[in-house]
Formats: sequence, structure tokens, C-alpha cells
Amino acid sequence: MDLLHAVLVDPFVQMASLPDFFVQVLWEGLVSGILYALIALGFVLIFKASGVFNFAQGIMVVFAALSLVGLHAIGVPAYLALALCILVMLALAVAVERLVLRPLVNQPDIILFMATIGLTYFLIGLGELIFGGEPKVMITEELGLPTGSFEWETLGGRVIFQAIDIAAAVIAAAMVAGLALFFQKTRIGRALRAVADDHQAALSVGISLQQIWAIVWFAAGIVALATGIMWGARSDVSFALQIIALKALPVLVLGGLTSVPGAIVGGLIIGIGEKLGEIYWGPLLGGGIESWLAYVIALGFLLFRPQGLFGERIIERV
Repeated sequence: MDLLHAVLVDPFVQMASLPDFFVQVLWEGLVSGILYALIALGFVLIFKASGVFNFAQGIMVVFAALSLVGLHAIGVPAYLALALCILVMLALAVAVERLVLRPLVNQPDIILFMATIGLTYFLIGLGELIFGGEPKVMITEELGLPTGSFEWETLGGRVIFQAIDIAAAVIAAAMVAGLALFFQKTRIGRALRAVADDHQAALSVGISLQQIWAIVWFAAGIVALATGIMWGARSDVSFALQIIALKALPVLVLGGLTSVPGAIVGGLIIGIGEKLGEIYWGPLLGGGIESWLAYVIALGFLLFRPQGLFGERIIERV
């Protein structure tokens, strides 16, 4: 009975007794969730267009952020370094299409997946060779991103907002909205959706798979760059960021591999859920549950809805 009370009653009593702290936890979970959604979008973009689960998306986040910091470290002005990083992600997209995807057209999905694992370790080695393995400090102020914090008095207490968290939430939300509009309203976006629906049908109406794949990997690279800047501003830029990027996996399980809205909703569920779990239920398990709770939430969804909240149910008749 005591255990049931500790699990089912005490956490909610704590939420009600300290509502300002509860709002603080919700805010931090919301920011994390939006950034998880941004990472997941990179996976969704590539999977929708090519059917490839891009295991390298996490290291692309790290490589983009390291490139930005590294260019600035050798004297390149911040905004010029940002522009050069965009060109780096374009070059990476073209190289992946030419050297990885094009030779493996019509190969089984597992072959393409293994190719992205190989790409992951190639970028890890290249990044360590060029930038070294020690953590770097993101050029937050040089990019014009806000720093500091402010307090909001509410519910009998104070909620602290970090300026960089607000900027991250706004930028991430703007990118998510922009990508959604891009998919729905532009000619290239419609071509991407056509390729996602049926490669052969898209080819028959003159859509170039190679061009679409290069575009979508470039878009995923831009998402990776934005994600690397935001996560790097909140912590350090290091290869540990790719572990954070793997939080996109439970987000994808919740939202569905092909759904942009699913990535958003899944990211918010995971971000808020793991923060609430860590603060209010974590002490019952000794703390540290934030590292694995997201995967448990995803497992629960898999048991009841394997295709995710917004994924398509596939029915095969035999």
C-alpha cells in the first residue's frame, strides 16, 4: 500500500503543493521535447524520401556543430562560418548521394541501413582527426543568440527561463513549421512526397531520385546544424551529443517514421514525460531514469500501436 501511495499519489501531491516548480519542470521538458522533435525531423525527412533509416543523423549534428566552432576558432567570422557550414552540409549531402546511395539503388533496406552506420563511424573518425576529441564551447554570443535568464513570478513562486532555451524553442518551432510548409506547398516538397509514396511512379513522371535524395539529405543537414547549435549552446559541443540525438529513436516510435506532425508530438511527449519522470518518480528508483525512461515510454507505445501515433498501418494480404 505504501508503494502504491508513493507511486500513484505522492508525485501528484508534490505537483499541487509546489505549482511554480511544476511549471518549471514542464517548461524544461517542453524545450527538450522541441529539440528532440527537431532531431527526429532529420530522420523523418530522409526516411520519407528514400526509405533509409539514417543512423548517421546523430553524428551529423555533432559534425555540423564542430565545423562551425572549428571554423570560428581559426579566425573565420561567426556568420561567415555559419554560411560555410551550410556549404559543408551541402557537400556532405552530394557526397552521400553520389558515393553511398547511388551505388546501392535497389539494394535491401538493411544494406542501406548498414551503409549509414558506416557513414557514422567515418564522420566520427574524420571529426576527431580534424577537430580533436575534447569538448568545445559553442559561439553563442557571436551568433547573436541571447544569454542570461529572467524570472516570472507566478503561482506563489518564481519560474526561471533561460534566454537560450526560449530562442531554441522559437527557432526549432519555426524550422518545424517551415519544413511542414515546404512539404505541403512547394514543387520540390510535392516531389519528395511522391518519391516517398512510390519510387517507380515518381520516376515514371520524370522526378529524379538522385536530385531528391541530395536535397533531402541537405535539408537533414541543415536541421542537424540548427540542432547542434541549440544543443551546443545549452551544453558543450562534443561527441556525446550524438547520444542525445539517439533520443530521436523513441520519438520516432511514438510519432511514426514518416510523419512530420508525429515527430513534433512524439518529441513533446518524450521531452515532458522524461522530465516529469526524473523529478517526481526518479527518487523512487534512485534517480537517473532520464537516460532510459524515453525508451520505456516508446516500448509501451510499441505494444499497443506499433506504427506510432501518426504512422500508417500496413496490411499485407497473403
